[in-house]
Amino acid sequence: MKQLLAGLSLWLACQSLLLAAPIEVQHIRLWSAPDHTRVVFDASGPVAYQLTSRHSPERLEIDVPRATAAAEVYRQRKGVGLISGIQAAPVSGDAVRIVLNLRQPVRPRSFTLKPTGPHGHRLVVDLYDTAASRTANAGAKALTKPGSATAKATANEERRARKSLSRDMLPTRDLVIAIDAGHGGEDTGAIGRGGTYEKNVTLAIARRLAALVKKTPGMQPVMIRNGDYYIGLRQRINKAREHKADLFVSIHADSFHDSRVQGSSVFVLSNRGASSEMARWLAEKENAADLAGGVSLDDKDDGLAKVLLDLSQNASIEASFIVADNILGELEQVGKTHRSRVQQAGFVVLKSPDIPSVLVETAFISNPLEERKLRNNRHQEALATAMMRGIDRYFMNHPPPGTRLAARNHVIRRGDTLGVIAQQYDVSTATLKHYNGLKSDLLHIGDTLRIPPSGG
Repeated sequence: MKQLLAGLSLWLACQSLLLAAPIEVQHIRLWSAPDHTRVVFDASGPVAYQLTSRHSPERLEIDVPRATAAAEVYRQRKGVGLISGIQAAPVSGDAVRIVLNLRQPVRPRSFTLKPTGPHGHRLVVDLYDTAASRTANAGAKALTKPGSATAKATANEERRARKSLSRDMLPTRDLVIAIDAGHGGEDTGAIGRGGTYEKNVTLAIARRLAALVKKTPGMQPVMIRNGDYYIGLRQRINKAREHKADLFVSIHADSFHDSRVQGSSVFVLSNRGASSEMARWLAEKENAADLAGGVSLDDKDDGLAKVLLDLSQNASIEASFIVADNILGELEQVGKTHRSRVQQAGFVVLKSPDIPSVLVETAFISNPLEERKLRNNRHQEALATAMMRGIDRYFMNHPPPGTRLAARNHVIRRGDTLGVIAQQYDVSTATLKHYNGLKSDLLHIGDTLRIPPSGG
């Protein structure tokens, strides 16, 4: 018994020493995202800290008790984004104070992270621009204030748009393709044996795909991440929905412990993932944004809300399968595919209930040969081109109503005939006449013909 108590006392003493041992703040890393600035402090152990906001001038003090800091932490450095500069100094003998000098008032959010992958213990501080949110709210109020000049101008613009639409009956909306470069910021994703970061590869390919989308008539890209910063998985979905995306494409580079494994894969949402997401939306329907087509859940009873969400989800997953199959077929022309069929998984970024969503694993970054290919500009372009061809083929055959692809336009010029126009767009003359409600072959210069989305 005495030996047990002695051993217990020794263990408690060791724990006290460990708890009292100072940690070292080893590095400071910065990222600037469109809506916030992130600061990451790498440390040798779990971080205890206290945040204090100061004003005149604006700054944020971060006190880390029982800590020391590496020499590079004490060096003054320039900031990025909302931070104009960073200073650090020892205080109270056994603590470190880090001061973030700010360009303007901010709303801080902080949390700690345990070791994972190549990273150890971390303290993360996110700074959000409070002035920007106030300006946005003020702008929204100005738009809706009755009798204001802005409201009158907006109303006049809406009347002109409605008049134009009723006169021409032509769609004006471009397709919106949301392109999601996986990982970012301190989330490096997988790391190849040659030191290639997945986050860098995915961003490079995403930018190439966005450039191809932008060159395609009737389409516009939205980059979910367009720099080296972190975006949460749910935030990625929300950003796509804010832009009313017609398709969400998430780009990744796979990894496996066996370096011989290789090939591309394309994923859509699994049935289990869809079920869990439906439960989540039904539980939070009061806070849910409108579904596609402007149908909202918040004023529906549980039974009707479930039916509407089920219809929306099923349609999105069905469309996702078709897009994914088209993309996979094109990737087969670029190189080896890991699976010959579209795969299903419960990835969070695929869980939007009203946007067709696919996740493309471009290659295995853990395979040395594929890692080298992923770093090659020409191979990146080939991957982006394959994805673009798959996307284009899908939308040419399934154009959403009200988009430019759903009804291409042709303005009649001198010398045009129905036969010439039909040949130009690879449609039959009969289909062209029927699509435009023409009773004869007579055309008038300056008139506009709607072109069917596919041949007939």
